[in-house]
Amino acid sequence: MDWRDEGALISVRRHGETAAIIEVFTALHGRHAGVVRGGTSRKIAPVLQPGAQLDVTWRGRLEEHIGTFTVEPLKSRAGLMSDRLALAGLNAICALLHFALPEREAHPDLYAATVNLLDCLGAKQDWVLDYLRWELMLLEELGYGLDLSRCAVSGGREDLAYVSPKSGRAVARDAAGDWADRLLPLPACLLGQGPATPGQLTAGLSTTGHFLEHRLAHDLHRKLPEARRRFIEMLSRHG
Repeated sequence: MDWRDEGALISVRRHGETAAIIEVFTALHGRHAGVVRGGTSRKIAPVLQPGAQLDVTWRGRLEEHIGTFTVEPLKSRAGLMSDRLALAGLNAICALLHFALPEREAHPDLYAATVNLLDCLGAKQDWVLDYLRWELMLLEELGYGLDLSRCAVSGGREDLAYVSPKSGRAVARDAAGDWADRLLPLPACLLGQGPATPGQLTAGLSTTGHFLEHRLAHDLHRKLPEARRRFIEMLSRHG
């Protein structure tokens, strides 16, 4: 069994004395793990950095085996090491992909959005907004999508200001009534109406974070990765 694909490296850990086990998020084969022989060597270890874009060939005697990877570097994102916030964003992305994605299940649209986001980190002024929309897409891809198209109460599309924490549906400002303080914020940037202020980004991430924690993590019976919390904390200090 063998295949070749392109992917972003999302995790790496030592395996034995000289090998490494890596996970890559690939275009056609989803989140996939494999052993890289000599992965801790001076030649290969610098290539195996989280976020790196790799050309990978996987081989295994049987499809269900962990198998082995041979890797060729396509793009290094080591430049993010000098930008603490972008590096924290990279770590959050990799951790969430490792945490949330089923193994070996293709998500081509999410893959394309992820590679685009990784390319934008630190290089684009409003990359945090791209990150927020990426979290929204991650929820959608995994079956926890929010319905922000119209008000759950009135059916209208105007002045949508909240999200129901139970249904994930939008609620208009006038329709919220006495329930407003129990609803989640719906900043305009979550509706695709940017640019976003730091306050709007924080509000948006609190809303996506609610569904990541109380839906996705709850169903997986695990806690959200600490890398996401650290990124949000750093972002709040940055803003």
